[in-house]
Amino acid sequence: MKFIGSGKVKDLYDPENNDDTILFRFSDRVSAYDVKFAEDIPKKGQVLCKFAEFWFDELDVPNHFIKTNSDNEIVVKKMQMLPIECVVRGYFYGSLAKRWEKNEITLPENTDTTLAAKLPQPIFDPTTKSEYDIPIDKQKALEMNLVTEEQYNWLEKTSLDIYKKMSNIADDAGFILADLKLEFGILDGKITLGDSIGPDEYRLWSKDTYKIGDIQESFDKQILRDWLTANGYQKKFDDAKDAGEDPVAPTIPQEIIEKMTMRYVTAYEKMTGKTLS
Repeated sequence: MKFIGSGKVKDLYDPENNDDTILFRFSDRVSAYDVKFAEDIPKKGQVLCKFAEFWFDELDVPNHFIKTNSDNEIVVKKMQMLPIECVVRGYFYGSLAKRWEKNEITLPENTDTTLAAKLPQPIFDPTTKSEYDIPIDKQKALEMNLVTEEQYNWLEKTSLDIYKKMSNIADDAGFILADLKLEFGILDGKITLGDSIGPDEYRLWSKDTYKIGDIQESFDKQILRDWLTANGYQKKFDDAKDAGEDPVAPTIPQEIIEKMTMRYVTAYEKMTGKTLS
């Protein structure tokens, strides 16, 4: 296979030496706050691969998935990706809370701004698709010529619909889907769901331990983000970026690595009803 390139987590190959398909090989690599780490998270790649297959099958939206190739590989149709990340937020948490505290955004008047409180309605909160994602609104997306107005409206409605469908599935499995990131592209002239969907693209909380006002028990890489924030690394990353420097990743403690593996696997098995081989 011809190697195409590597992302934060996936390695991309041309499986048939043509311009029609791409093979995604999911690695055990992890990144947080746009910083890549040297340590692997065992079984993470397998969980991401299996989740991608599960969600593409569950969602009734056109997507680019073709087939599963192995425990950590899928084959998808190649398409022109849109330069926008479609983020949907259902809870007051993460960067949404931080931006509100800095008066960078406004929220509906009836919004409960207690940490982890449910928003009155899920909101569409897209970003640019770049090394360091920048939050944008409709006006900014159009000014930057990222998408047309018709495309933006379609992406907003479809992203919200997908979030609601996934939230219902998560709820039935004992989870809360706090937020979600989706990517789309153009395939045969139509907007099509692409990339992959898994714990690197959403925050997943346990309903049993959910408590407004607290940092939530997460079943995704939020465990790593929380550790970084608690130990001052997130601020160091932000300071480095502001200074135009590349942030330096610390070593992830073994207990964090083991906890992440356990929760990735638990999330997959509870959500899908399948056992990870």
